[in-house]
Amino acid sequence: MPFANFKIPAGSLDEQQKELIVTRATELYVEIYGERARATTMVLVEEVTDGGWGIGGGVLTLAMLRAPGTD
Repeated sequence: MPFANFKIPAGSLDEQQKELIVTRATELYVEIYGERARATTMVLVEEVTDGGWGIGGGVLTLAMLRAPGTD
């Protein structure tokens, strides 16, 4: 069973964007493994609490990601 786990900052994506992640990840597995993979592909989109994640040794927040100049 193909499985993809996406961890995203809480509140950073709306429901439509999360659905897009699920759809595209599933399509990627189908492209690789064939149509038989569709029915068994599991995609989990987990929202991580604000401040509960970081990069490069520093804790990040949603406000920091949305700050001007971070696009």
